[in-house]
Amino acid sequence: MLDKKKKNQIIAKFKTHANDTGSPEVQIAILTMEITELTEHLKTHKKDFSSRRGLIRKVNQRRKLLRYLEKTNEKSFDNMVKKLKIKITKRQMSSLEPSEEELEQIEETNTEETTNE
Repeated sequence: MLDKKKKNQIIAKFKTHANDTGSPEVQIAILTMEITELTEHLKTHKKDFSSRRGLIRKVNQRRKLLRYLEKTNEKSFDNMVKKLKIKITKRQMSSLEPSEEELEQIEETNTEETTNE
């Protein structure tokens, strides 16, 4: 668990305005540090399953916040991923981009519309 001093340092580093404590950027940064600490704890205490459950919960919460941030503010999302060195899986990135099949379908409908006119 992060102590108050570390948490305030993280908030100061990632805040978006003067009184910011709950923006997605700050929440993601805090969760990342908590995940790092829990990971270190679990390396030494391999059978601590309640902490493992907490780690999984924090990772899922961070993933949801990252997905939200990516949809709403892509520039901020890119900055957060670079600063915190978060690995983004291909599946997460591909969910926003259309697949090759979807692109082909879009092209086919566009060509059909132009030939019908």
